[in-house]
Amino acid sequence: MSRRRIGFWYRLAAFLVKPPLLALFNRDWRGMEHIPAEGGFITAVNHNSYLDPLSYAHFQYNTGRVPRFLAKVALFHTGVVGRFMRGTGQIPVYRNSSDAADAFRAAVEAVHRGECVAFYPEGTLTRDPGLWPMEGKTGAARVALLTRAPVIPVAQWGAHEVMPPYAGSRRLRLFPRKTLVVVAGPPVDLGKFYGMEPTTEVLRDVTDAIMDAITALLADVRNEPVPGERFVHRSTTPELRGDPSASEEEKAE
Repeated sequence: MSRRRIGFWYRLAAFLVKPPLLALFNRDWRGMEHIPAEGGFITAVNHNSYLDPLSYAHFQYNTGRVPRFLAKVALFHTGVVGRFMRGTGQIPVYRNSSDAADAFRAAVEAVHRGECVAFYPEGTLTRDPGLWPMEGKTGAARVALLTRAPVIPVAQWGAHEVMPPYAGSRRLRLFPRKTLVVVAGPPVDLGKFYGMEPTTEVLRDVTDAIMDAITALLADVRNEPVPGERFVHRSTTPELRGDPSASEEEKAE
């Protein structure tokens, strides 16, 4: 996908969304040079606020390479939102396990077409008390091993100050003006895993390598040491099954 092939619907979304983002928030964007100019690739992004997709999409749109998100299928059938989801080429994820496999096939096909597929590997907003990245799901690892495409880690920070995760009230906290930080790092080195059988252990090791890269970027942004252990969240709780931000992959587990 070239830098020029953004498309009408993505440009329209940017026309509507970018002005309020520019007016309301400061930006601290770093690492745009790590976003490939050509060819398919994967981005893996941490998740600590409902505003994260807007902040990250704004960042990557300005590089000329637009992301294709894996998103809940229900969003594709919801009025104007659904029209934008379909028009911008996002990838629907279904609850049914066989249909969920179709989403990963679609992700692989998109990468082979030269597009960017964006993953939130945690599958939902972080439950870590310090808002560090949790243990990741293996979807990004599966696509990475199948395509051998570059995996670009991305760390975000600041959106949680505007809209805290799981707050009792989701009212925006716009003032004083907040800074949205988005940092892309160099591709994660996964070469030693290529050619291996994608066993559960291998997929976990690849996922851990991706999460380690995201966490290291975030530690640099926060100027804090990386936590000694990664938070592990089990997705079988009633709270998560009712969480609108949880991925369909996670809900199906």
